[in-house]
Amino acid sequence: MADVPKPDAKKEAVKPDKGKPDKAKPGQAKGAPAKKGGGSRPDFATIGGIALAFGGIVGGLLMEGGKIKDISQITAAFIVLGGTFGAVMVSTPIRVIKGALSRLAHVAIDKTQPPDAVIDELIGYATKARKNGLVSLENEVMEIQDPFLRKALTLAVDGTDLQEIRNMMQLEMDLTSSRALAEAKVFECAGGYSPTVGIIGAVMGLIQVMKNLANIEEVGHGIAVAFVATVYGVGVANLLLLPASTKIKARIESETQLKELKLEGVVGIVEGLNPKLIRSKLEAYQNQGKEPGKVKEGKAKKPAGAPQPAPAAK
Repeated sequence: MADVPKPDAKKEAVKPDKGKPDKAKPGQAKGAPAKKGGGSRPDFATIGGIALAFGGIVGGLLMEGGKIKDISQITAAFIVLGGTFGAVMVSTPIRVIKGALSRLAHVAIDKTQPPDAVIDELIGYATKARKNGLVSLENEVMEIQDPFLRKALTLAVDGTDLQEIRNMMQLEMDLTSSRALAEAKVFECAGGYSPTVGIIGAVMGLIQVMKNLANIEEVGHGIAVAFVATVYGVGVANLLLLPASTKIKARIESETQLKELKLEGVVGIVEGLNPKLIRSKLEAYQNQGKEPGKVKEGKAKKPAGAPQPAPAAK
């Protein structure tokens, strides 16, 4: 029986990949600085606004000689909150209520990515696609954290028609925005019910007062307590619920604009545009929150060395 030749140990050794360069991070060209993270950050306007609103009301009460215990009525709070959210449950599907409660965190925490970080990420993808082709993004697409951008780039890498990409992503934007607006309307509805439920609580308190008309001291105290429910109803509506609805709608608008930016960036990558041209196109989204005068001033500046107009003759 012939001896089977043993495999060469050198051939069995794992050879390093000489031809494969170090893997760059998604959206980051080789040698480019790391991209900025979107991260969650507290919304100090919301936190400060709530503190200022309640501080002003309680401070005014104390300045008038009142006491905090005058408006601290657990019964009134139970009536207003229970009645309000019970009415919301009757008028709104439960799945929408769940979504609204999860979106409540967006009021105090801003999770929207900064546009400049998104633009840098898209330019990184555009630079690589222009050099190595659109298929070179196939491995990096799966590492993208944002679902919207990952889906759009996946469709692009798979060779989907450009118009089809626009239609699919626009449909997703519309559905997401519609669902988010329905969730924001939950707090708007609650803000409409709350003052009415507060009035119901006040009337219920007055009914109890009427039972003790013989004791004039108890009547005065009972009336004061009864109207606390109205304060709770109006206060919760105008200091928490309605502002929360407005802030959530503002967040939705910002998220929609950011998705439009991402979609335009992906379209530019598919079209093979120069990354500088894509950047100048996307930077228009950064100027949406700026004052028109400031944007025009930047465009109206004359280049250095331009001839100056001659002074008018005296």
